[in-house]
Amino acid sequence: MLLAAEEIHAYYGHMHVLKGVSVEIDEGQIVAVVGANGAGKTTLLKTLCRIVPSRQGKIVYQGMDITRTDTESLVRLGISFVPDERGLFADMTVWENLELGAYACYRSLARHAFEQRMEDVYRLFPRLLDRRKQLAGTLSGGEQQMLAIGRALMAGPKLLLLDEPSNGLSPLLVKDLFGAVQRLRENGVTVLLVEQSAAAALAIADRAYVLRTGEVVLSDEASHLRGKLNLRDAYLGKTAKSGTV
Repeated sequence: MLLAAEEIHAYYGHMHVLKGVSVEIDEGQIVAVVGANGAGKTTLLKTLCRIVPSRQGKIVYQGMDITRTDTESLVRLGISFVPDERGLFADMTVWENLELGAYACYRSLARHAFEQRMEDVYRLFPRLLDRRKQLAGTLSGGEQQMLAIGRALMAGPKLLLLDEPSNGLSPLLVKDLFGAVQRLRENGVTVLLVEQSAAAALAIADRAYVLRTGEVVLSDEASHLRGKLNLRDAYLGKTAKSGTV
């Protein structure tokens, strides 16, 4: 078990957003978290990396209790987060954004190891190599998402938290992006993937959790959840777009 969150409760002010959420992530898996808007998916990721503190519950990573560990230390331990809004430095180049991704471990990272990570990112996203001198703010939406993921990978994570990576992208770009996520798994990176597009997430995930108003209402192997024809109406809301699940 790489990470286990047990009975997590999180709030925004007085708003109770996560209500006893428990998830388990095995090493080498892609685990998807799906649900309608407002289900608590993004809050779960932010709680796991301590951007939003949990008021109750316990988070264990590689056998260590990290419930109260600060975000920067979590990055050094091997947990990287790619937010929905990407958070790129628009006035800096692609290369500079990637370099900053290694900031938390820069002093302890040998030069050859840094260069190897950069090469690995370019191999995963060849377009970034072509754009390496270009300002991040001038990239297309798909390229910005590639850069956001690449920057997170520069920290050398064992666990990558991805928040809505398909947001605003064309179906073709989503296919390419999810193909890259699958290659990350093959290279030993475990992925926790939050997605509104449940069909796309379940197609590449090993296991999945369905959140509804801050609670886990269903969890199973992704292949089993794909076969539940009533999943959209029962857990994602009848207004979900046709084909999302």
